[in-house]
Amino acid sequence: MKMKLDVLNTKGATTGRSVELPEEIFGAEPNNHVIYLAVKQYLAAQRQGTHKVKTRAEVKGASRKLHKQKGTGGARKGNIRNPLYKGGGTIFGPKPHSYSIKVNRKVKDLAKISALSYKAKDNAIVVVEDITMEKPKTKQFMEILGNLKVADKKALFITPDYNDNVELSLRNAPSVMGVLLSDINTYDIVNSEVLVLTESAAKIFAEEEGSEA
Repeated sequence: MKMKLDVLNTKGATTGRSVELPEEIFGAEPNNHVIYLAVKQYLAAQRQGTHKVKTRAEVKGASRKLHKQKGTGGARKGNIRNPLYKGGGTIFGPKPHSYSIKVNRKVKDLAKISALSYKAKDNAIVVVEDITMEKPKTKQFMEILGNLKVADKKALFITPDYNDNVELSLRNAPSVMGVLLSDINTYDIVNSEVLVLTESAAKIFAEEEGSEA
C-alpha cells in the first residue's frame, strides 16, 4: 500500500501527475524513543567540546609555601595557586572532550522513518515539480513557496541533486533550509514544519522501495 500525493507546479496548481510514497516509510508506526536518540546524537555532535580552564598546575604564581606550617596561629597554607585564592587554579573544571554519542545505523534509519511518518500523518508534505531557475533569485523562490502555501512555515526543501541557482536562491530565504535527499537527517525533519519534495526526489523514495521488494 502506498501514499499518493499530487505534484504541484510552481504556481501551486496540480499538474495532473502524482507520486506514490511507500507506506513502509511514510505510513510506519512512529517510534518516539529512537527519534529522541537521533536528535540527541545530532545536537551533541554540534558541540565543539573545546572548553578548558587552568588547574593549579597551570596558573601563574610562585610554588613556594606562603608561610611555615606551624606557629603562625593561622590555617595551613600551600602556595598562592591554591584554588581557594583569587587567581588560583580551578578544581574539577571542564577539559576538552568529545560529546559524540554512538547510535546504531538501524536505530538512525528507524528514527528517520518515524520522523517522515509523523510528517505524513500531519499532512505536512508537499511535492512540487522540479524547479529550474535561470539565475539565483530569492524573491522568485519565495514566490514559489508562497504559491505552495508554505512561505510562512519552517520548510525543509529536499532535492535529489545540487543545483547552484536553487541553492543560492533559498540560502537567504527566511525559515527555509535546502538539503539533498541523501543528506536528510532526523533533526532537520523534526525541526521543520513542512517538507517540500521536488518530484524527482519524491520518486526516488518509491524507486528505492521498489528495488528492495
